[in-house]
Amino acid sequence: MSNQENLEMAHRQHVKYFMRFLDILPSSLSSHDTTRVTIAYFSVAGLDVLGSITSISVELRSRIIEWLYHLQVHPNKETGDMSMCGFQGSSTINMELHPENAHYLCGHLAMTYTALCTLVTLGDDLSRVNRKALVEGVKALQTEEGNFAATLSGCESDMRFVYCAACISYILDDWSGFDKEKAADYIIKSIGYDYGIAQCPELESHGGTTYCALATLQLTGQLHKLSDQQIEGLKRWLVLRQIDGFQGRPNKPVDTCYSFWVGASLKMLKTLKYTNYGSNRSYVYETQDVIVGGFSKWPDTCTDPMHTYLGLAGLSLIGEKGLLKIVPTLNITKRAFEHLQSLHEQWAKES
Repeated sequence: MSNQENLEMAHRQHVKYFMRFLDILPSSLSSHDTTRVTIAYFSVAGLDVLGSITSISVELRSRIIEWLYHLQVHPNKETGDMSMCGFQGSSTINMELHPENAHYLCGHLAMTYTALCTLVTLGDDLSRVNRKALVEGVKALQTEEGNFAATLSGCESDMRFVYCAACISYILDDWSGFDKEKAADYIIKSIGYDYGIAQCPELESHGGTTYCALATLQLTGQLHKLSDQQIEGLKRWLVLRQIDGFQGRPNKPVDTCYSFWVGASLKMLKTLKYTNYGSNRSYVYETQDVIVGGFSKWPDTCTDPMHTYLGLAGLSLIGEKGLLKIVPTLNITKRAFEHLQSLHEQWAKES
């Protein structure tokens, strides 16, 4: 097959590819069983950006929504404590525990964020989400430094979960569990000498965490806290991540997912237009499997749902035909975002 033929979107194959993951978890992803919610998110969001959300039948949509609500961790029945609330990543770890072991049942910020995004994308009204409890769950995970741990059961704390906490607060339209000033201070302290942004202060700048930091500042209305020098330095650092596709760090190979992480960061800074769309597009299409569908991290390697969705999202940012527009901050389509806005308006009327 010629390279030019591979530059055409294998739309039908990608739809079938995502639908498979909504039916069964393949053995190649068995190690990701405990984070199955993220796979559902990539699949549902992927179908949405392809303009094919209607490929999910009403019956399957209902089953996915019921499954997600089954993963919601509710307040402790004995004490009313909400600090553990959120969504779990899989029914594998969703179980009824004896009261003295109830503290092992807890939410996870990344799973809560992706669960909420999936519900919104499927058109759910979030009426069964215990919004107050989820906000308290977010609040319990913010550290004195301003960053967030992923879960109270023990986990690392870094920029990824600052972003997840910001998205959850935005989706629920409630920032009472998120200290915006502390988070912004943590982000600014994580800016490197090269103006990229790291997971934590004094670590190496990274395209993924730069996205998380910028999106958080945008969602919290604090992008203005970066100086002109920091903004211009960051723009330069991001633009220099393009080789043909984008890399996550200097001296690393390009990777399909950074077409979104770096591309969305540049989009938020209104600088994506200064990159080479053609080269980016060509690289992403080199990773496309036109036979069974999907995109991979690198050419001639195995596809996976994450790189497939992020590859499509990256193409959407540069205006690829046949794809719905992506809202860079929340990483959902504009269609799904408009549904979320309607929920916010409804909640405002009810309050």
